[in-house]
Amino acid sequence: MEGNNGSSSESNSRPPIPLSAAATTTTTSWRQCFSIDSVPVSCKKTLVRHQSLVKTKKLDISVKPNLGAENHDADFVPIVRSGAWADIGFRSSMEDVYICADNFMSDYGLKNATDGPNAFYGVFDGHGGKHAADFACYHLPRFIAEDEDFPVEVERVIASAFLQTDSAFAKACSLDTALASGTTALAALVVGRLLVVANAGDCRAVLCRRGNAIDMSNDHKPMCSKERKRIEASGGYVYDGYLNGLLNVARALGDWHMEGLKGSGSDGGPLSAEPELMTRQLTEEDEFIIIGCDGIWDVFRSQNAVDFARRRLQEHNDPVMCSKDLVDEALKRKSGDNLAVIVVCFQSEPPRNLVAPRPRVHRSISADGLRELQSFLDDLAK
Repeated sequence: MEGNNGSSSESNSRPPIPLSAAATTTTTSWRQCFSIDSVPVSCKKTLVRHQSLVKTKKLDISVKPNLGAENHDADFVPIVRSGAWADIGFRSSMEDVYICADNFMSDYGLKNATDGPNAFYGVFDGHGGKHAADFACYHLPRFIAEDEDFPVEVERVIASAFLQTDSAFAKACSLDTALASGTTALAALVVGRLLVVANAGDCRAVLCRRGNAIDMSNDHKPMCSKERKRIEASGGYVYDGYLNGLLNVARALGDWHMEGLKGSGSDGGPLSAEPELMTRQLTEEDEFIIIGCDGIWDVFRSQNAVDFARRRLQEHNDPVMCSKDLVDEALKRKSGDNLAVIVVCFQSEPPRNLVAPRPRVHRSISADGLRELQSFLDDLAK
C-alpha cells in the first residue's frame, strides 16, 4: 500500500506522533505505540477533530463541486485499478512518498457503508528531509478513517485531516527536533462516484476525460496572485518567487522550525496547511487520473501527460507499467527532482481510440469568380 514500486507493502520505518503530555519523548517509544498494523486504543483517543473544522463553525475551505456531473451517468460505477512508481532521479536523497489504498475502508478497519469503490491515494513531496512526508503519508489517511463523519462528509473530513496532521507533526517536532522538515501533500478519495482531491503545495492531479486533461488541483506557488494576496495578508512576503525568501511553495505541512512561516493563532501564518479541494461526480467518460509530485510536472504539461499515459494504457492497460513509463519518460526529459506518480484507472477496459469527426468543408465562390466562370463557359460554347 505504501512506498514500494508497484506493490502494496508497507514500510517499517515510520515517524512518531505525539500522544499525551505524560508520554515519553523518545522516538523509539512513539514508534512502539504506533504499530503499522493497528493503532492502540489510547492512541485513537487523540485523533480528535481540528478545532478550526468543528461542525459549529462555518468552513472557509475552497471547494469546486461536481465539475461536469451528468445525470445520464447516474448508474455508472467506477472500477478502480491503481499503480504507482517512484525514482530518486538525479537527487542524492529520496524525499517523495506515496500511498495507494484501492480498498481504503477495509485496509483501515472500517465497515464499507457505500456502494461502489472506496479508495485513497496520496503523494507527498518532502523538503528539508523526509520525516514530514513519511509522517503525513502514514497519519493523514488514519485521521480520515478515525473521523466519525467519514464517509458522509468527505470534503470536511479530508480538510480536517490535513490540519490535524500538520498540528500533530508540530507536536512531534517539539519533542524531537531531528524531525524538523516539511512536505507538500495531495490526497484523492474515491467514494462511490464521488472524486475528491485535496491539495496543499505543488503536487498535481489531472483527470483524463475522453482524452481531455482536466486539472483537479492548482499548483500553490508564491507567485500565484491568489496565494500572494493570502501570504501578504498573513504578514508574509514573496521574494524572487520564494515565500519569505525561503520556500518555493505557498502551502505545505510541517516547516514549523522555520521562523515566521507558521502561526499559532486562528489566522495562521503565510505558509498554510489548509488544502484546496476539488470534487467531481465520475461518469463513464472519465478514464483515469494521474497524481504526481512536481518532478513529473516539471517536464510534462497536463495534456501532454494524459496523452502519453493514454497511449501506454491502450498498449498494455496496466496502471503500474503506465506509472513506470511516466517516470522513465520524465528521466529521459531530464527532470531534476525526485519522481513519484500514481495512475488510477476508473474502468476495466483500456481507453478507447478516439476518432475525430471529419469537418465538413464549406466551399464558396465570389460573384467575380462566378462571372469569370460563366465567361469561360460561354467561350467554350462558341
